[in-house]
Amino acid sequence: MFRRRKPEEDLASAIYSRLAEQARTPELFEACGIPDNLYGRFDSLALHAALMIDRLRGEPDGDVVAQAFFDAMFRHLDLTLREIGVQDLGVGRRIKIMAEGLQGRALAYREALAGGPTPLSEVLRRNAYGGTPPQDERQVAALEAYVRHRAQHLAATPRSDLMK
Repeated sequence: MFRRRKPEEDLASAIYSRLAEQARTPELFEACGIPDNLYGRFDSLALHAALMIDRLRGEPDGDVVAQAFFDAMFRHLDLTLREIGVQDLGVGRRIKIMAEGLQGRALAYREALAGGPTPLSEVLRRNAYGGTPPQDERQVAALEAYVRHRAQHLAATPRSDLMK
């Protein structure tokens, strides 16, 4: 309450707010087939967060800003869980599961985008659909194209424009 906010916290919060909006764009749920439910929304948020964390780590103070982004994201998820009625004792456990899920997804996305052994389409099929298999391979292809474009766009975006 009385501590001073660090500049990276303000930047990270602004970036997170913008990213959360992007993770809820109708295109992801309609054209790409991500289920519009709690699990699908988390998977969409985790996908966008993984891409953003990788982008932030490319900055000179990237680890600090990426950690501030992660913290802002999980403060928001904590609040969201409480708002939907998860009991206090269950929030910590669910946050831990979400953090582990984000970490696993981020590693899988990073490896696939770098040309690893598992194709990005397969990684998306396993991680971006809220545990529900996609209905149509065209949806997976649309999501793969979206992710590749998003990663390229983030890589080319200056730090000052990340929250726009």
